[in-house]
Amino acid sequence: MNSTQDRSDARRHILDYRAIWRWHFYAGLFCVPFVIILAISGSIFLFKPQIDAWLDQPYDQLVLTGGQVSAEAQVKAALASVPNSKLKSYEVRAQRDDAARITVSTEDGAVLVYVHPETNKVLKVIAEDDRFTEVVRTIHGELLLGDRGSLIVELAASWAIVMIITGLYLWWPSQSQGLAGVLYPRLTRGRSLMWRDLHAVTGVWVSTLALFLLLTGLPWTTVWNGGFKEVRRLTGLTGVKQEWSTSRSTEAADDHAEHRSSTAEMPGMDPATHMAMSGVSLDRMVRAVRTLDLPPPVLISPPSKGKGWRSAPTWTARSDTPNRPLRVTLTLDPATGDVLKREGFGSKHPIDQVIGYGIAAHEGQLFGLLNQLLGVLTALGLILLSVSGYVLWWRRRPVGELGAPIILPEHRVGAGLSLIIVGLGLFLPVLGISLIAVGLVEVFILRHLPGIRTWLGLRMAQ
Repeated sequence: MNSTQDRSDARRHILDYRAIWRWHFYAGLFCVPFVIILAISGSIFLFKPQIDAWLDQPYDQLVLTGGQVSAEAQVKAALASVPNSKLKSYEVRAQRDDAARITVSTEDGAVLVYVHPETNKVLKVIAEDDRFTEVVRTIHGELLLGDRGSLIVELAASWAIVMIITGLYLWWPSQSQGLAGVLYPRLTRGRSLMWRDLHAVTGVWVSTLALFLLLTGLPWTTVWNGGFKEVRRLTGLTGVKQEWSTSRSTEAADDHAEHRSSTAEMPGMDPATHMAMSGVSLDRMVRAVRTLDLPPPVLISPPSKGKGWRSAPTWTARSDTPNRPLRVTLTLDPATGDVLKREGFGSKHPIDQVIGYGIAAHEGQLFGLLNQLLGVLTALGLILLSVSGYVLWWRRRPVGELGAPIILPEHRVGAGLSLIIVGLGLFLPVLGISLIAVGLVEVFILRHLPGIRTWLGLRMAQ
């Protein structure tokens, strides 16, 4: 009786193993190209602060011979350099000999203007979306394809999670066989074993960090974040504003609406006059904020949503540091520069704090250089994992077939595996939708195309 039960359990283990192997195979084959793109672009974006500072070197530590012009005059010069624009934010630089950074809004999006602090000459004008690190961010989040690319990235990330989970199951040692090939690769026992060990061992070492990066990237996605917003609504968190966005087009739409609502005021009147008439003193606010020593970059922004230059209602100053737990938002009196209200990370809902920590770590900004290096190490591991997996597939694939593990005649998906699939499909909606789509294609299309079924590995073993 016991031996029969043991044989049955062993057979079930083999069936589950082959089923999970098939999932791992298809998931890897689909998402590997995207994993490589995301790993490379993500590694670059980890060093955004250093890259931006290096690219901005020509506009920092300028030689000054006299007094500086006012912040209002710098804003006026920036707006004059970009037709039909309005002020979005003024950056409070720690060093007074740095060029002023002024971001203005247009119908086409945000534009960054560099203004000399002494001569008031415009040194550089560049669309925010055209900055190098912003291009890298767009590749990482949208593959330069807009909302369509964002969905592809979300789909690839979802299948990458499946790839890692199934890979861990396949790696898990079922027998005591030492640490070789489990925790370190055997590099001198032939190419086949070397590539197998590189794939398996690299996978287990980077799996935890890779899963962390994939999960903390979900708040930027389209469908998952849409579901998260619905959860926020159902749990009464709709009044809590998210600090992250999922679509650049959404940001642009908000900017455009704000622009249209605030530019129809007193034609011909320049910004400095507007501020003088309304009692707004940008320079006083700049001086007040500079004394607070907030984590840079620190941005001062005028009232929005129809409240333009003539509005005396409160302005805001915020630390936009990529280390999100250190961010602070201040409400300022526009005439005196006094701080009327202060909101820090601790005032946010615990859910948003958890996500804030995750995003800061995802971007490599939570605990300095070590955070960045861990991110790069994980990315390199994912690239090695992808390359070694591709080599294994290419060396083993049969001629004329994709090379997927063949389905055994008695194959059935076990209850445990079914629950895991359903759970992943619910947690990752894009994954769930893709599974339904694949199932429908297989039932209604591929069943009538035996040649393609055979090539894809959907035929059963004889």
